[in-house]
Amino acid sequence: MHFTDEPLQTILPILASQLKQTDSVSFTVLNPDLFDNTYAGTVATIEGTTYLYRSLRAWMELAELLGCRMRVPEKAGDTLLHITYKKLEKKQSFHSAKTKKADEKYGSDSIFAKIHKMEEPTFFYYYRQALENVDITQRKHILDLGVNRGDEFEVIERMAGKDVFSQMELAGIDHSQSALTEAKEHFKANNNVRFYAHDINDLDALNLGRFDLLISIGTLQSPGINYKTLLMDLVQNHLSENAALILGFPNGRWIGGELVYGAKVPHYAMSEMGLVLSDIIFAKKYLQQKKFRVTVTGKQYLFVTATKIGVDRE
Repeated sequence: MHFTDEPLQTILPILASQLKQTDSVSFTVLNPDLFDNTYAGTVATIEGTTYLYRSLRAWMELAELLGCRMRVPEKAGDTLLHITYKKLEKKQSFHSAKTKKADEKYGSDSIFAKIHKMEEPTFFYYYRQALENVDITQRKHILDLGVNRGDEFEVIERMAGKDVFSQMELAGIDHSQSALTEAKEHFKANNNVRFYAHDINDLDALNLGRFDLLISIGTLQSPGINYKTLLMDLVQNHLSENAALILGFPNGRWIGGELVYGAKVPHYAMSEMGLVLSDIIFAKKYLQQKKFRVTVTGKQYLFVTATKIGVDRE
């Protein structure tokens, strides 16, 4: 296939129809590297042929919307680019994976264990930004709910430096024993990092005291957790007066090796953001009532970052 001046309204259904019949589809388009500072839909005439310009990012985003990954494009002559879309393997998704033990869905032998969130730019960038916003080097007592193998702690260690990190007290809680085994092995030389296999609905039983930073990425929305009740209990009973929070809300899915934008909820064929927005709005309003300054950032994961108003951290 060769696309020139066809609008996206024409191109999208053509590609969608092809992908219903085959696992991949290829086509040629105008090479976007021929132009700078040009917006999608700009008309360009080259050697008597009229094209509509689209950036490489636009073609990559279209691939994602069609449930595909885009192969590395190849030049086709001086003005064209050859693009191939390949369907993502939906079976390769931990969201639908079956496990013998429910508490090992995120364990060391699961599909989830193959995921490295911190190597996804849109996850790492906003998580790092959140750590900067809470002034991570000044935090001394940190609690991570849903810590898994400890990726969030590893980033903190690198940002703070080993000397500052060694002065912190960190506690991570998860229900996966195998993931915690990996975490303990990684931090075995750090006496200041503790891990607990425990139900986060019953934190009182651990008697951990209060923390000045709470981190929870994609955990408070898990089945079996009363999100609103737990969030209020955490703020009131487990955080210090000048504490901060970093809460991550999934707005994407991991499919076939890709982090795909869009929250998926039951009974919807499409992604639907109503539930995640409802949870974020509740957190924002509640934390503001408790005199926190709250920001919401992110893309495939949305980060609610909250710091106390008027606190001078020396």
